This record gives sequence, C-alpha cells and structure tokens, in this order.
Amino acid sequence: MSAAQDYSFRRAAPDDLALLAEWQARPHVRAWWSREAPFTVADLADPLVSRWIVSVDGRPFAFLQDYTVHGWPEHHFRHLPRGSRGIDQFIGEPAMLGLGHGTAFIGARLQALFDAGAPVIATDPHPANDRAIAVYRKLGFEPSGPPEETPWGLVLPMLATRPATGPRP
Repeated sequence: MSAAQDYSFRRAAPDDLALLAEWQARPHVRAWWSREAPFTVADLADPLVSRWIVSVDGRPFAFLQDYTVHGWPEHHFRHLPRGSRGIDQFIGEPAMLGLGHGTAFIGARLQALFDAGAPVIATDPHPANDRAIAVYRKLGFEPSGPPEETPWGLVLPMLATRPATGPRP
C-alpha cells in the first residue's frame, strides 16, 4: 500500500465516462454499487455532487463522490449540520482490492473534507457489505442507527465527526 500522499483526486470529466462504465460493469462493483445506469455528462456537471477519479502513482483505479447531504429534501442524512458531506466510492480495478488502498484513499479524502470545514461526513454502505463497514470503522465511522430502506436501497447509516482541534478543557 502507498502512503496517503501518493493518492491523487481529479474531477471526473466526460473523457472518463467509458472508464466509469467499465468499472461499474465489473461484478465486484455491481455487487454493492446501487447506481445501475452509467454516469452521464449531466451527472458530472451536477453541482451537488463532486465526482473524483482516484489514482495512485498516476494510475486511475477508483471512483469517489462526495455530496451535500442537504441537496435533496428527503435525504436520510438531512438532519446533519450544515456543511456535512456524504461519500460513496468503489475501487474499479480488481487487482487493487484487499491491499489497503480503500482505507488510504478514503482517509485522504476525509481529511480534505474535514480540512475544508465539514463538521460530519456520512456514508451508507449496504448492511451486508462487511468489507466496506470494516474500512469505515477503521476510519472512525460509527453506525448512527439501524439499517434503513432509502430511495438508493437498504443502507447502514454511518457517521464520522471532525476531530477536535485545539486544547481540551
């Protein structure tokens, strides 16, 4: 596994649509990624969602999106404080699974979101996705309630809170 600083995030662009569709078609992604339709140019332009191609040592291998949880009136994380972000991601390249890259690149993005002022970061894996849940727990996420059915499928809501800074009383 590479150090977190070896990961780069660049905005997904229309030239990435074929790569994203290829990754989304892979069985290990389809097993957990709730989005069935391939991404479109309009998806990439959505101002509520930041979509990223993740690379390590210059090699694209994963997708990550972060979004405002207040962008949809009935979103299951709408109760979170203003500025909170939700995240979703997948590793598209099967050879990169099980090597610690998920923990490292998600951790790098979490740090960037907290540094930008997000008070809480939310995620919502399928309750049976033990691998994802274990990664999120390593990164400080905790379940914030029981599994629930959402417009995006059955999820386990999980939250990570910005680490405290400064002296403690």
